[in-house]
Amino acid sequence: VQLVESGGGSVQAGGSLRLSCAAFGFTYSVNCMGWFRQAAGKEREGIAAIENDGSTSYADSVKGRFTVSNDNAKNTLYLQMDSLEPEDTAMYYCAAEDLYCSGTYPREYWGQGTQVTVSS
Repeated sequence: VQLVESGGGSVQAGGSLRLSCAAFGFTYSVNCMGWFRQAAGKEREGIAAIENDGSTSYADSVKGRFTVSNDNAKNTLYLQMDSLEPEDTAMYYCAAEDLYCSGTYPREYWGQGTQVTVSS
């Protein structure tokens, strides 16, 4: 499974961005997809995940501001990011896993990342 992110960029605080992650290959095996981010000097953290049944989970830092969704027909995962804050500045990665996440985050397949920069 190959994952390709797009949609990153620069935005002012309070603005919005939508990230996309296109999946290629044996996508029928994937049961969970999600998003991670890694800010400079910090560890990579899981922020959102979605299972094939549509159930979602979010990190407290993004809950209420970010929304994860998928379009199975297009094999594409999305992350709608609203009310962005400078603290959201990071490299954002798409991830997927054949197993169900069951409240955790997928880690089997990774995209190359897309940069999001939020200015104050």
